[in-house]
Amino acid sequence: MPKGKSRPAPTKAAAIVSKAGHPELASIVPELVKWLREHGYETVVDRETAPHARGIDVASREQMAARPLNFVVVLGGDGTLLATARAVAKAGIPILGVNLGSLGFLTEVPLEELYPTLQGIEDACCNVESRSMVHCEVSRKGSLVARYDALNDIVVGKGTISRLNHCDVYVDGVFVSAYLADSLIVSTPTGSTAYSLAAGGPILMPTLHAFVITPVSAHSLTHRPVVVPDTAEIELVVNTGADQAYLSIDGQVGTPMFDGDRVRCRKSEHQVKLLRIKGTFFDVLRTKLKWGQR
Repeated sequence: MPKGKSRPAPTKAAAIVSKAGHPELASIVPELVKWLREHGYETVVDRETAPHARGIDVASREQMAARPLNFVVVLGGDGTLLATARAVAKAGIPILGVNLGSLGFLTEVPLEELYPTLQGIEDACCNVESRSMVHCEVSRKGSLVARYDALNDIVVGKGTISRLNHCDVYVDGVFVSAYLADSLIVSTPTGSTAYSLAAGGPILMPTLHAFVITPVSAHSLTHRPVVVPDTAEIELVVNTGADQAYLSIDGQVGTPMFDGDRVRCRKSEHQVKLLRIKGTFFDVLRTKLKWGQR
């Protein structure tokens, strides 16, 4: 660099992702865009946010992963964060979840703490918490037909109201059991507080290196959730006969399943990075699950 010339300041960039149709966005988004601009951030928004951010660059959530973003602000609930996480995890972009819903295990920051939290990011006082994902591949008649990454869980469920779902389960090639149940869940530690918890599964700390296999309304009373290391490969073999099952990813996307289809699950090579400045996992549990406090 020639003497006397200073190096230009690095460009900062952030994205805003929102839950479509939320009534508070009309007042929240313009103020958030203003704050980001005043603090030197180039800003991009998704299509759900665009109506409240006139003149701001618009991109899909998948396109955001190709941009050099410092972080993504998610305005909504856990569902919005899950969809965003699947889109940007491969790029390693941190996510700040702002809770506009009710429960919100993942969108932990209440709206009134949005700007103090953003200032904490500016002051480098924010922790980045990495959450593991589960990767699954669907094989049909020996051919790979689909692959997904999930932050919470993958679920093989029944495709009709009246039928139970029949799956054979293997862990590292070893037969575990034949499950007859409404659904079968393979959950990450993050997802242990989602559908798996509602089905009677255990709560795992997010840092635990494990998966939970949880049957939903199992036909056998002896079938209980099983915890396995996340180094294991879990294989679900669908036995539906003439009926159809369904594979669900984080409860949001998925594909029909047919007799003989195989779902192989393992730890994903990607992780989701969540921005946090205070509180612990147990603080979240006490708040969200209304546990008693000393």
